[in-house]
Amino acid sequence: MTDPLLKKLLIRVSRHDSQTAFRAFYEQTYDRLFRMAYYYTHRELWAQEIALDVYAKLWEQRAKLTAIVDIYDYCFILIKNASLNYLDKEERRAARPIDGVPDPSSNLPSPEETLLSAELMNHYLQALERLPKRCREIFVRIREEGESYAEVATALNISTKTVDAQLQKATKRLREELASYHENVCKA
Repeated sequence: MTDPLLKKLLIRVSRHDSQTAFRAFYEQTYDRLFRMAYYYTHRELWAQEIALDVYAKLWEQRAKLTAIVDIYDYCFILIKNASLNYLDKEERRAARPIDGVPDPSSNLPSPEETLLSAELMNHYLQALERLPKRCREIFVRIREEGESYAEVATALNISTKTVDAQLQKATKRLREELASYHENVCKA
């Protein structure tokens, strides 16, 4: 289910073509969409381009945004499809020989690897969402954004020991959830 704040923003965008509300929606969601695209492409520039393309598509479809039950799931699908299309386009471009010599850097993952990676990323994002808010925020700031324990402690007005405890809690829960996912995939 979509966050109530995001739902309100989407209603304003959809019903009133509010660019201010769309900008606020962008600011609330960009990091997550960028991380999803980066997960697929492993290239910052491509991930930025893909995320911006998705926002352009969302703006074009703004009249229909209120019908979306979970905007994160919807955006995940848009990002996944856009990323796979982008990778496919880059793979075809790289496969075209220049003077009869194929590009040696075209070692992109197979479609099966890409699909498994997408499923794993989706499971990871869902597991991350199930973490308590403070725990999730600390995990993201340290593990994904590269902040130090001291920076996070100062920003959140807590001790570094609390940061460490919350990070360990998040890591343990994510590891357990991803391990259970891995077991289910291996059984299939």
